[in-house]
Amino acid sequence: MKIVHVTNVDFALRHFILPLMRGARARGHEVIGVCADGPLLAAVRAEGFRVLPVPLARSLAPAALWGAFRALLALFRAERPDMVHGHMPIIGFLARLAARIAGVRRVAYTCHGYLFNQPGPWWRRKLGLLVEWLGGRLTDVYLTVSAEEAADARRLGIARAAVAVGNGRDPALFRPDPAARVALRAAMRVPEDRVVVVVVSRLVRHKGHPELLAAMRLVPEAELWVVGERLASDHGTDVEAAFAASALGDRLRRLGYREDIPAILAASDVFVLPSHFEGLPMSVIEAMLVGLPVVATAIRGPREQVVDGVTGLLVPPREVAALAAALARLAADPALRRSMGQAGRARALALYDEAQVIGRTLDVLGL
Repeated sequence: MKIVHVTNVDFALRHFILPLMRGARARGHEVIGVCADGPLLAAVRAEGFRVLPVPLARSLAPAALWGAFRALLALFRAERPDMVHGHMPIIGFLARLAARIAGVRRVAYTCHGYLFNQPGPWWRRKLGLLVEWLGGRLTDVYLTVSAEEAADARRLGIARAAVAVGNGRDPALFRPDPAARVALRAAMRVPEDRVVVVVVSRLVRHKGHPELLAAMRLVPEAELWVVGERLASDHGTDVEAAFAASALGDRLRRLGYREDIPAILAASDVFVLPSHFEGLPMSVIEAMLVGLPVVATAIRGPREQVVDGVTGLLVPPREVAALAAALARLAADPALRRSMGQAGRARALALYDEAQVIGRTLDVLGL
C-alpha cells in the first residue's frame, strides 16, 4: 500500500510520526510524509523517506486553510495513495476532507489532543468540537494517543469505534545511563550531589514554564535545566518575560533544542512537566524509561501515565505552591527519587515500549 502521513510542521513529523512511518515501511508499505517544510525534515529524508512540503500553516485564517486544502487535494490526486493518515486537529481535518474528495480508499486519523479540551474561549472549544465531529464522519480508522480522549470520542459521538493506541519510545535508547550522566555533568560542571530538575518541551505558555520558574525559587537546593525552544509556528503569549524575571541565577540553564535528550535525562534527577493541557506527552514516557520520577499536572495524559505517589507526583495545574512542594519533596529524598524512578521505568516498559505501540497501531490500521 501507499500511505501518506499528514501533519502540520517538521517538528511533529520528526518526533511523533517518524516511528510509525518506519514501522509501516518495515511491513512492506510505501510511506510518504507531508507537512510544512523545515530543517528537521533532513533527518527524515536521510532515512530514505519521501517528504513532500506543502503550505500547512497552524492557523485558522481562511486564506491559509484554503491554500492548505487545495495543496493537499492536488497532492492526493497526483499521488493516488491507498491510505491517508492525518494528525493534529486542523491539518488532520483538512487532510481527511481532501482525501475523501480525492477518492482515497481508506482514511485514518490520530488525535494527539483535542482543542475542545484545552483552556480558552467557549467559541473556540465549540468550534473544536464541531471540527472533530465533522472529521469523524470522514474517518475509517479513528485513533487517539490517550485513553481518556478515546472515551471522549465515543461519549460525544465523534467516533463510536475510537481506539486508544498510546505513545511509545525505544527503551534501548531511553534508559538509565550512568556513563552518560557522569560525562554530561562533568562537561557542564555540575557536581554529582547537585539535584537537577529538567523540563523538555516547547517554550509555550501552556507548558507551564512561568509556574515552574516561580516554583523553583522555592526549591533552592536544586537547579533547573530547560530543554526546548519556541517554534516559529507557535501561538500565544511568549514566555521570555518569565525567564527574565526568574531570579534563579546560575540555577537556571537554558539548553535549547537538543538531539541528545537521552543523555540529558540520564544526567538529571527529577523530570517535570507542569502543562495546562496535553495529549499523551512523549517527554513523560522518555523520562520514565530513563528512570526519573515525574512531577506533572493532574490533567488528561499525564494523569494516565503517572501513578501519583508511586512513579511520581501529580499536582493541580497553575498552582505554584503545590508544584514547589512536590519538587522540594523529591529534591530532599534520594531514596524516594530512586524508588519512584524504578517504578516508573517498569510501568513505561510495560505500557510504552515503542515497538509494541507501533505494532498495535499498525494492526488497528490494517497494515
